[in-house]
Amino acid sequence: MKKADSIPPLSPTIQVIERMFALIDVLAAHEEPVSLKEISAQAGLHPSTTHRILNDLAHGRFVDRPVAGRYRLGMRLLELGNLVKGRLSARDAALLPMRELHKLIQQPVNLSMRQADEIVYIERAFSERSGMQVVRAIGGRAPLHLTSVGKLFLAVDDPQRVRAYAARTGLPGHTKNSITQLPVLERELSRVRQYGIARDNEELELGVRCMAAGIYDDQEKLVAGLSISAPADRLDEGWLSKLQLTAKEISTALGYRGTNH
Repeated sequence: MKKADSIPPLSPTIQVIERMFALIDVLAAHEEPVSLKEISAQAGLHPSTTHRILNDLAHGRFVDRPVAGRYRLGMRLLELGNLVKGRLSARDAALLPMRELHKLIQQPVNLSMRQADEIVYIERAFSERSGMQVVRAIGGRAPLHLTSVGKLFLAVDDPQRVRAYAARTGLPGHTKNSITQLPVLERELSRVRQYGIARDNEELELGVRCMAAGIYDDQEKLVAGLSISAPADRLDEGWLSKLQLTAKEISTALGYRGTNH
């Protein structure tokens, strides 16, 4: 039986969020823009309350106001939906190939994606009984510039975006090996573009090294990264070709047909 604190609440505990959900549901039921009066009536809310919440949703692009007084669902929901779709399809396509790769190398294999200025681990393949291994928690996050997969994503950004990332984050370091200077990061990203793979040389965590290869979709867009993490003295360069083949297999399952990665 689950502990009480692990059971999700049946309804939102914050009233304004519950009302926001109700308004989104009303808009979702209509193909055409809906009037404020109709939305408030269907949601059972006062027009002034409805207007205030819709204005906030419009500010976040969750709701559009094509003409004064009428509302419809916004493009931000489509953007977020596409992110979720990409994440789920990449994960589904990756599960079996990841397990096969793990069987070959007997080290944890991670699948991660970019979310803003971090990568988030969304799946892993590992053995409970293996000896020394580096297991990343699903849902765990790490800065882009300190991880092998994060470097893959930075490498596909243009130079201005990389500089903006550096300015925004300050390139904090976690170990003595961490890259904390923009020129050094730019040189590292140049190598990533040249070789099509990325590495973390004890930059996120001392004693841990990683290698990563990209996963691409049918639009030739980098959607995820596959990585192997291992104790620094156990990372085997022979794994690299297997990692690349597995990443290519997953990319092919997502519709990727290119040859330039």
